[in-house]
Amino acid sequence: MNEFDDVALLLLIVVPLFGSLSMMFMPGGQSKESWYFAIFIAALSLALALIVFANYDYDEGGFQCIASYEWLPGPLDIALSLGIDGISAPMVLLNGIVLMGGVLVSQTVKHRTRDFFVLLFALSAGVYGVFVVRDLFFLFFFYELAVLPMYLLIGIWGSSTDFKTFVRTKEYGAMKLLIFLVGGSILVWIGILALYVEASEAGAATFSLTGLAQLAENGQFDSDFQTLVFPLFMLGFGVLAGLWPFHTWSPDGHVAAPTAVSMLHAGVLMKLGAYGIIRVGMFLLPEGADAWMPVLITLGTVNVLYGAVSAMSQSDLKYIIGYSSVSHMGYVLMGIATLDNIGVGGAVLQMFSHGIMTALMFLLVGAIYERTHTRDISVLNGLAKRMPKNTFFFAIAGLASLGLPGLSGFIAEFMVFTGAFRTYLPLAILAVIGAALTAIYILRLLARTFMGEPDERWNDLTDSSPIEMSVGATFVGIILFVGIWPDPLLRVINVGVQTITGV
Repeated sequence: MNEFDDVALLLLIVVPLFGSLSMMFMPGGQSKESWYFAIFIAALSLALALIVFANYDYDEGGFQCIASYEWLPGPLDIALSLGIDGISAPMVLLNGIVLMGGVLVSQTVKHRTRDFFVLLFALSAGVYGVFVVRDLFFLFFFYELAVLPMYLLIGIWGSSTDFKTFVRTKEYGAMKLLIFLVGGSILVWIGILALYVEASEAGAATFSLTGLAQLAENGQFDSDFQTLVFPLFMLGFGVLAGLWPFHTWSPDGHVAAPTAVSMLHAGVLMKLGAYGIIRVGMFLLPEGADAWMPVLITLGTVNVLYGAVSAMSQSDLKYIIGYSSVSHMGYVLMGIATLDNIGVGGAVLQMFSHGIMTALMFLLVGAIYERTHTRDISVLNGLAKRMPKNTFFFAIAGLASLGLPGLSGFIAEFMVFTGAFRTYLPLAILAVIGAALTAIYILRLLARTFMGEPDERWNDLTDSSPIEMSVGATFVGIILFVGIWPDPLLRVINVGVQTITGV
């Protein structure tokens, strides 16, 4: 396996890139053939992700599958340096799972199918790249590669929402997303350049994460510098993580996006922001993190409460789930901000758990919308009698979201709460209140949409397709597995967290 380890992470990036480039040369207008080829690429990508995760040696810890390819040696010292640790390994697995599910349910994409998958695989390659690179230049490159295709995926294949008083177009959602995320990227790039310049003045100009971390350990980045630069990463990456008050792009992007893109958007893309705060901010600027974490946990608590209250006031299924994602990413940010082993570990586990449960919710909502052409919960009533399988899977995802014991959301939130109670007691209490609000809007959603007598207009409604149900059943299985036996994930996560927190 040593020879495979040398190229495993490079293959993770190259396979979806190869899929994206290959599809450019496929004849247009062949929707089914494009979909079949996309399934092959996604399956190969998932297999690689599974192998990489399964082969991670948590007893050894640290970065593994290390490989480096020089790009600009000399003064700039930029190399495609790859490695995976206990924090990035679960995220790689998450991306493989959600990508596979998103591709499978994209059989309904008939308009410019080839181009859709070209962009989807480019996005996925960018996500893999962010999780496995150990060079800040390439981390930023792959970060942008993951973000920018969203504009076209939403603007071309998305859908507009016609409210009673106004219309929110897909172009509006795509442009709003692009403006916010590019704005955050600018802050990240300024922070990266500041680190490079500071490292240059210390006589070790480099973009290498490990090289910069060594400088930080040796005291080359003084407290004032770290305190000044850390908020650039906290806010820059925080925008993508849905950090309040820079979160408003996210619900609008969710609503406008097609099903597969919503799944990747909520399931994986938002996790890049939280991962960036951990990997770059906390790893390279520990004293800056100490200074700014009270601010981050306060904003994260606002995320939890604001997102939950906003979700309670929505009538569109996608907006409810979109604001729910903002609320649940608040738990991730709170866990990170505790700087506590249990809290940060809970944050990483919440990233994985939330990615699966939210991708499942958007899959099921997409199936409902495709058949009813509405997402308004005031008219979607009694669906349980017409779509029993969809209802069952949605109930599992919803109960995981509200933290029911035995499902993946419970153990993740429990760890976040434990870390918060050990460090920021008043805010931890508010976060528990946010969990109670989550139960209110989730149970309200289930009652209003699926229970009761169905409207006559849904008499001919069919349940979700076998493909949608297969993907849904897989996601439900993962939610149950992690909820009942989280140890395989936590053993890997805890090794990575201990490296970051230094405890």
